[in-house]
Amino acid sequence: MARWVLHADLDQFVAAVELLRRPELRGRPVVVGGTGDPSRRGVVSTASYEARRYGVRSGLPLRTAARRCPEAVFLPVDRAAYEAASDTVMATLRELCDVVEVIGWDEAFLAVDTGDPEAVARLIQRRVREATALDCTVGIGQNKLQAKLATAFGKPAGVFRLTDRTWPEVLGDRPADVLWGIGPKTAKRLGELGIRTVAQLAAADPRELARRFGPTIGPWLVRLARGRDPSPVVAEPYRARSRGREITYQEDLAGWDRVRREVGALARQVADEVAADDRPVGRVVVKVRYAPFTTRTHGQRLVRPARRAEAIERAALAALDRFTERRPVRLLGVRAEFVPEEEAAGPAPGDAPMPASTDPSAAARTGPAVSASTGASASAGAPGPPASGDPPRS
Repeated sequence: MARWVLHADLDQFVAAVELLRRPELRGRPVVVGGTGDPSRRGVVSTASYEARRYGVRSGLPLRTAARRCPEAVFLPVDRAAYEAASDTVMATLRELCDVVEVIGWDEAFLAVDTGDPEAVARLIQRRVREATALDCTVGIGQNKLQAKLATAFGKPAGVFRLTDRTWPEVLGDRPADVLWGIGPKTAKRLGELGIRTVAQLAAADPRELARRFGPTIGPWLVRLARGRDPSPVVAEPYRARSRGREITYQEDLAGWDRVRREVGALARQVADEVAADDRPVGRVVVKVRYAPFTTRTHGQRLVRPARRAEAIERAALAALDRFTERRPVRLLGVRAEFVPEEEAAGPAPGDAPMPASTDPSAAARTGPAVSASTGASASAGAPGPPASGDPPRS
């Protein structure tokens, strides 16, 4: 028997949970986000497949979603309901397989030894549906990267296998940013080198990319394009990589003093959540969305990992100081990133931020994007090191 990696991904998860509670909405475009009122500021957390046909997607302003799809039904976010559904799904997966790696509310990897991975995939789909009435797609691969990308070809509610043999045929002509871990910034830099497709990236000289992207990122990009991923599926319980809060203001913040006060308050709220986790923070990221809808982020590392509210707030304000524009602000966010457990060394007194970094980190996406107010980062990063400036994609 061969060892296969399966990637189980719930279809339109948040919207699907809402449709279970409101079956009369099936077949209609449904948008979940904010308070559910498109006349107020907020962003789309998720949209049903019917709404997606109108160009409604996660992160889109609710008002824009309403213009694109006037007949859509808008619903408020109900985080507790989604967490309960997710817990049931993951418990079901663990009943079927000993090695389950949860990487978000709505997705997980499974390592299975079988001669018929499609049969296992169909069993997973059946058991999840029996337990929750939710549909999922299952991607099959020889590693996590292949399984993750295979899922996209099986949507919705299907099964798709991607292997070393089929990888070039399936992905070769597709744009490089289809790969898990390559975002628009890296894709643009690759394009400037004449590398636009997966096949072109797979054929690139790792030494040349090492000169362009660095000795770690460059060769990793080539391995990624060749479908190689040595990372194992691990069964350790999932732990959030960060804690964060953000808020959309119904009226723009015009004064920067007010912005600083709001960032400080958000940082203290995040610190309360960090204290509950009792894990050290190594980096704090501030997000500013200017009116009408331009988003910028800046990160600030701590000299030493810290848990104290004062350290987190100081780092947040130091990150805020890196924003040079003083335009009206419609959204603010603060995210505290935990030190990876293999690097954490217990309580640390460090509470002074390091000098400003030049790396503008993008926020890690949380499974299905949900809250416009609070949440833990729930998404595992792409295999290997994500390129600077690109958010991990899941």
